[in-house]
Amino acid sequence: MLSIVIPVYNEAESLVALHREICEVTTANGYGLDLIFVDDGSRDESWSIIRRLAAEDPQVRGIRFRRNFGKAAALSAGFALVRGEMVMTMDADLQDDPREIPRFLAAMQNDLDVVSGWKQVRYDPWHKVGPSRIFNALVSGLTGVKLHDHNCGMKCYRREVLGEVRLYGELHRFVPVLAAGRGYRVGEITINHRARKFGQSKYGVSRFVKGFLDLLTVKFLTGYGQRPQHLLGTIGLSCFAVGSLWAIAWAVYWVVSRLGILGILPVNLHEKIGPLYAIGLLLVGAQFMSIGFLAELFIAYREPDQKPYSISDKTPEPGDDKRT
Repeated sequence: MLSIVIPVYNEAESLVALHREICEVTTANGYGLDLIFVDDGSRDESWSIIRRLAAEDPQVRGIRFRRNFGKAAALSAGFALVRGEMVMTMDADLQDDPREIPRFLAAMQNDLDVVSGWKQVRYDPWHKVGPSRIFNALVSGLTGVKLHDHNCGMKCYRREVLGEVRLYGELHRFVPVLAAGRGYRVGEITINHRARKFGQSKYGVSRFVKGFLDLLTVKFLTGYGQRPQHLLGTIGLSCFAVGSLWAIAWAVYWVVSRLGILGILPVNLHEKIGPLYAIGLLLVGAQFMSIGFLAELFIAYREPDQKPYSISDKTPEPGDDKRT
């Protein structure tokens, strides 16, 4: 069975056509379908259409949020209900082509756990495509997960991946990065991208600012989530070391000037800005190390909701094959 999770936000015009296209593809290929629409607080007739589709087709289920909680929340709600071993995500605006579904599933047979779509040819305005490409290059370079289109909504996962990746905020675009951080294998395929027929884009300039901040969060979670002191402590020690050397240099300079050595005129440290910067670096360094210790304590003594490792297989335990 294939589960498909589709977040919906004011997409009433496209839902019937999208449902029809998905059913045509899954029927032609003999897939069992589990189609989940998540209405993320739509203000149009989206929920009425989802309810009608669910009443007419037992393969369709729907969830309705009380208000708009965001795409990550919609995906999380859908992931909690999936039944299939393979799970796909798609946007509801018809720009993702359901005819690409068999290609995703074929790519998953190449020992991959996540397959992301790459809209190599895009039908979006230049002011959206240009920044998106820069952002994708930045994500790939900083995280080491080399994908051309991290923002693509069309992706395929093994269900076990979704059990180990926690989504919140706007981290939905970084699921492949989070999965790779857990040791899962990630790949991509080029897909057909269709021009928008209905509605309008949900993303503006603020998306890229938020995306960059989320990228920093993901980098911290995947690189230092279980050892925050390695990052915070390194920053703190660096600031503390520079501040200490700077303070020592000023202390030596003050002593030398007071003794009249090398003809240096006496100085009053309270009239110089350098000693203040040195003290500031010492304080910042101490704060970073203190925050690092607190973060380590939180990780060490909190009730674990996610193990710091990921198991792909196990050897049989003694007695597993015994018959009772």
